Amino acid sequence: MIQYYQKQGDKIRELDALTPGSWICVSPPFGPDELSDLAQQLDIPLDFLTDSLDTDERSRYEKEEEGKLILLNSPILNEHEKDNEAYYVTVPIGIVLMADNILTISSADNPVIKIFIENRVKNFDPDNYPKFVLQLFEQVVIRFLACLKKLNLKRNLIEQELYSSSKSSELKQLLRIEKSLVYFVNSLSSNELLKMKMKRTDFLAIRDDEDLTDILEDVIIDNSQALEMANVHTNILNGTMEAYASIISNNLNYVIQRLTLITLILMVPTLIASYYGMNVKNLPLAQSEGGFYYVILISIILSLILAWFFRKRQLF
Repeated sequence: MIQYYQKQGDKIRELDALTPGSWICVSPPFGPDELSDLAQQLDIPLDFLTDSLDTDERSRYEKEEEGKLILLNSPILNEHEKDNEAYYVTVPIGIVLMADNILTISSADNPVIKIFIENRVKNFDPDNYPKFVLQLFEQVVIRFLACLKKLNLKRNLIEQELYSSSKSSELKQLLRIEKSLVYFVNSLSSNELLKMKMKRTDFLAIRDDEDLTDILEDVIIDNSQALEMANVHTNILNGTMEAYASIISNNLNYVIQRLTLITLILMVPTLIASYYGMNVKNLPLAQSEGGFYYVILISIILSLILAWFFRKRQLF
C-alpha cells in the first residue's frame, strides 16, 4: 500500500498523487509489481525498497546518485503468539531521501510510522527531510524504551509467580522475554553505530545547523541509555534464571535427602520383620505369648531413636 502525505498548516493531509515535498509511506500489503513500479517511477534502485523488507538487515546507510538510503531497526510486537517466540522483534525502517521527496517503507505495520501519520509528533514536517529523519530516530528510541519498560514489568510479575510455583509456563515466558532482549540489544547496538557514523560523516548535511546537531546528539545519548538499559535487563534476567535453577536444584536435593532418611528409618522394622519371617528356630521371643507385640514395640522404639538421631544432627 502506497500513501502520500503532506503537511498543510498544522495537519497531515493524505494526497491522491505524488507532489514535490510530500512523504511517501509504503506499508504492507504489497502487490507483486508494486515496488518495482514505484522504484521505476521515483527513479531509485529497487534494492532500496527490497533491502528494507529484509528483517535480517542491519542498520546502515548508503548513497547513490539517485538518492540516499537509511536503514534503522525498530521494535514491533510479535504477531506469532507461540510459547517459543519472542514478545517483541525488530524490523528495519527504510528511509529513502530523494531530491524532492522522502520515502519510508517497512515490512510490518510499524507503530513509529503510525505516530507520524496521526500527527502526534511536535513540529513534524515531511518537507524538512533532515529534521524528519532525526524525529524518526527519536521516536524509535522512545519506542525501544517503552518496550523495555513493559518487558521489565512483565519479568517482575513472572518472578513473583516463580516464588510460589514451579511450572514450566513461567520459564517459557522468561525465555520469550530473553529472546526479545537479545533482539533489542543487537538492534540498539547497530542503531548506535549508524548514528555515530552519520554524525561523523555528516550524512544529513546538518553540521552547520546547531538545532539539528543537538537533536542528533540527544538521540545518540538516548540510544546509548536504551542500550545500557537493555543490557541491564538482560543481566537481571540471566541472574533470575540461574537463581531459579539453583532453587529448583536445592529443593530437589532436599526432597531426595528427606526421602532417603525416611527410607533408612523404615528399613529398621523391615529388617526386623525379615529376620522373624525366616523359618528358623530359637528366635528371641518366639515362644512368648506377646512376642509379636514386643517385636512391634522394639521396631518402633529403634525407628524413633534413629529419627531422633537424624533430627539432632539437623538432617531431618
